[in-house]
Amino acid sequence: MAKRDYYEVLGVPKNASDDDIKKAYRKLAMKHHPDRNQGDEAKKAEEKFKEAKEAYEILSDAQKRAAYDQFGHAGIDPSMGGGRGAEGFGGFAEAFGDIFGDIFGGGGRRGGGGQQVYRGADLSYAMEITLEEASGGKDAQIRIPSWDSCETCKGSGAKPGTSAKTCPSCNGSGAVHLRQGFFSIQQTCPHCRGSGKIIPEPCTSCNGAGRIKRQKTLEVKVPPGINEGMRIRSAGNGEPGTNGGPAGDLYIEIRVKPHEIFERDGDDLHCSVPIGLTTAALGGSVEVPTLAGNKVEIDLPEGTQHGKTFRLRGKGIKGIRSSYPGDLYCHVTVETPVKLTEHQRKLLKDLDESFRKGGDKHSPNAKSWTDRVKDLFK
Repeated sequence: MAKRDYYEVLGVPKNASDDDIKKAYRKLAMKHHPDRNQGDEAKKAEEKFKEAKEAYEILSDAQKRAAYDQFGHAGIDPSMGGGRGAEGFGGFAEAFGDIFGDIFGGGGRRGGGGQQVYRGADLSYAMEITLEEASGGKDAQIRIPSWDSCETCKGSGAKPGTSAKTCPSCNGSGAVHLRQGFFSIQQTCPHCRGSGKIIPEPCTSCNGAGRIKRQKTLEVKVPPGINEGMRIRSAGNGEPGTNGGPAGDLYIEIRVKPHEIFERDGDDLHCSVPIGLTTAALGGSVEVPTLAGNKVEIDLPEGTQHGKTFRLRGKGIKGIRSSYPGDLYCHVTVETPVKLTEHQRKLLKDLDESFRKGGDKHSPNAKSWTDRVKDLFK
């Protein structure tokens, strides 16, 4: 079967730049890579992968590309003198190394000196605040671990009087190449871990790390309305990067202490308001506190039942993304008298007898419940 035109294989015009050819090949190689195609499509994908690889091997080499442009496939056919020397695989190996990193995930990037550069890890810190602080916000200080340059070795990691040596495995590049046939795979050097250097005699103060862990104080601004589980991001205060990489971030997770009176539900607050038996029966007024520290009076109608809820608009919390504060819901709990005197017992018995003589009008809920029970067992 006649071979397809290499430019057609890669989907680029004949005047395509080297970068365009490389990008086109990377796209096809990632799409048709054997590790990304399984089942019935695997064989077809493998053929397309090999076809794209062959096209890139020729078009990425300036001399072979010129011969191909002038004579076509005959210009690079070994039997016709075109040949395919080992020197032609330099560009291909470089491109495939990049593709391999894209397919299987590369955790770092290259620094100016060729060393692998990694971003530092993110850190997490749990901050406990009160409900009042969550509502109104606060300025706080926290102490977190940080890394300072080792004073003994001045950050070199080497014992004073000695110095770090170039890694013999990677010659200081921080990376090694594994070759399998036509393929060249680049990975972080396992001996120096991407630093490009090894330390024969590590500093005893920092064990060769070049830095020492300390504690530092950080100012944190807790915004008003923050809620349980929310996080505050402090950029650059995480673990330091490797080989000059950027530091990670610090995430401050908010934990709100339980409140003695209020429970939060979004922007709303809930509280229980205990009242006496006579207040519930005769009505009256009761003062309830707010989270802001002032008091609000609630008028209780005559015959207030246990569980009755009163809503106080705008007495809740104004959330971070809210335009208006939530409400305060006051749930009435009617307390049963305890530790009665004999005189009080007699008064209650007389009162109960009076209620019984009055019939069901004094206890409408009890009558309704009794009727429902009778209907259930008919």
